[in-house]
Amino acid sequence: MKFADFFCPKSVAVIGAAREETKVGHTIVHNILNSGYPGKFFLINPNANEIHGKKCYKSLLDVEENIDLAIMAIPNKFILQALEDCSKKQTKFAIIISAGFKETGIEGALLEKQLIEKAKEFGIRILGPNCLGMIDFNCPINGSFSPSIPDKGVIGFISQSGALGTAVLDWAKTNGIGLSKFVSLGNKADISEINLFEDWLDDKKTKVITAYLEGVTNGNEFMRVCNKVTKKKPIIIVKSGNTNAGARAVSSHTGTLAGSSRAYDAAFKQTGVIRAKTIKDLFNFAIAFAHQPLPKGDKIVIITNAGGPGIMASDACEENKMQLAKIDI
Repeated sequence: MKFADFFCPKSVAVIGAAREETKVGHTIVHNILNSGYPGKFFLINPNANEIHGKKCYKSLLDVEENIDLAIMAIPNKFILQALEDCSKKQTKFAIIISAGFKETGIEGALLEKQLIEKAKEFGIRILGPNCLGMIDFNCPINGSFSPSIPDKGVIGFISQSGALGTAVLDWAKTNGIGLSKFVSLGNKADISEINLFEDWLDDKKTKVITAYLEGVTNGNEFMRVCNKVTKKKPIIIVKSGNTNAGARAVSSHTGTLAGSSRAYDAAFKQTGVIRAKTIKDLFNFAIAFAHQPLPKGDKIVIITNAGGPGIMASDACEENKMQLAKIDI
């Protein structure tokens, strides 16, 4: 499935648009308006007439037009009904900001299972729940509640943590690093990094794919897609939950199984994925790839004006299984 109507929808509805500045639903409305989004934009709040000067509708069903993307910032107990309303508006995608699903325990996991079943029944793809939202810097649209927006660039970033995603957006803005797309996955009830990797393979605006992941739910499909994508574009990943303590923290954060660090190392190596240890390393790699085309082979030429740095560079090449090219002078 193509994600054109997700990243640049013709019409968007915020279900849970709020008047109070402290609420997520208020921030999302503010961000969409300030992002210069060119499409049609509808606010849903049964208790308000207008927000930011825009008319509010009591229900999504009161909107006369169909909706490509719905962004939900409402209590989790109202999500299933909101999803049913979306089905009557031919909605293709829904971003569920709301928390209170499998990350909270058995009751939340049951609600998330019902959510997945309803979404499949209605043919609606879901981002989240328990996520920050998404940003497309080319559409443009800021469908998130992040206060910081970096410049437009060619790096796509996916985060399984909303808080870390916010920190990365702040850091990218401060350091002048441009992004093409940003997606917060949350619990990954439906849309996952696998779907986005495959979609971004043919995205001309995204030259480098980066991600912070806590776990992968479908290992075979993940490897199949990564193997295909890395032949054309680099994928750079920070994978957390590598220790026993980290794995337990991952489970309580997004309800994900972290898996063996060695298994991920092997999978990444087999599929051409570059594993970064830190977010700083991830973006250092990404910046290099963004400004330099993918090499066609493993032969390297070192140009240096001093012996010591040349020796260190030679060691680094061999340690990373690259060969020094022979030059006939």
